[in-house]
Amino acid sequence: MKSKLEYVWLDGYQPTQSLRSKTMIRNDFGGTLEECPMWSFDGSSTMQASGDDSDCLLKPVAIFPDPDRVNGFLVMTEVLNADGSPHASNGRATIDDDDDDFWFGFEQEYFLWDIKTGLPPGFPKGGYPSPQGPYYCSVGAKNAHGRDVIEDHLDLCLEAGINVEGINAEVAAGQWEFQVFAKGAARAGDETWIARYLLERTAERYDLSINWEPKPLGKDLDWNGSGMHANFSNGVMRESGDESIFTKICENFGKNIERHISVYGANNDQRLTGKHETQSIDTFSYGVSDRGASIRIPVGTVQDGWKGRLEDRRTASNADPYKVAAAIIKSTKEALK
Repeated sequence: MKSKLEYVWLDGYQPTQSLRSKTMIRNDFGGTLEECPMWSFDGSSTMQASGDDSDCLLKPVAIFPDPDRVNGFLVMTEVLNADGSPHASNGRATIDDDDDDFWFGFEQEYFLWDIKTGLPPGFPKGGYPSPQGPYYCSVGAKNAHGRDVIEDHLDLCLEAGINVEGINAEVAAGQWEFQVFAKGAARAGDETWIARYLLERTAERYDLSINWEPKPLGKDLDWNGSGMHANFSNGVMRESGDESIFTKICENFGKNIERHISVYGANNDQRLTGKHETQSIDTFSYGVSDRGASIRIPVGTVQDGWKGRLEDRRTASNADPYKVAAAIIKSTKEALK
């Protein structure tokens, strides 16, 4: 029996990387990561190499059944140089979480985008729908736009074994969200990227694309932007029951604003304005239940005796979850030395 292995990777485009993929056909494939060979591609076509030295390598790091193809598998890979070292575009290789002590939950917001009108579904040509408010968690054709895409995507993710914990319509028309949780930073990144890949591919069938920009409708318009709120914890946070642990972490994040903002997504300054449930990009704050803060301390963490997680709300929808996780882990470990 022949199997289709779709190798998925991130290209070298800046400031925002895109997904790429190509198919390998294998005979008598058993469905394990160990059976997936290293592969190569033309890095000169993806901004990852020059034409006179173009070979880059794809190292398989995670595998998922592909429910959208017969005998198909999705193989998440990281990009290596020809000598086997991590490519400069490889954010996964920067994660310092060997023991999977860190858990991450990414709340991925995005806009569906009509490629014919250049607007989200629900936006009339040359104008705007009613002001935001009725679209969040909505039902009915007047307010919920593109549900067929979202339902198809959810089913595919669940069949693929991706730990999607929920979906909802978001604050603006044509804006949606899914949430992915995983134990281990690399795994959380793998699942989020594969979920993004499946969303892009699903939307193709509806002549829609996915707009990952944090403020695609413009900075000055009264429409919410798109984030990828990063919920995180490690063993100390989950078990210590010590408020001072959370204070130290938040304070250290405030001392390293640039470390985080530099990997929290391009054009994030258009979203982090201090409006629409955001803090200003050049200001740092934290507080219990405060959705206008840089970091929200969930009330559940407090109610559980200061055992739980934090939510960094600054992360933009187009950020690389690998790089986000790497920055969060670094700042958290520094705070707890």
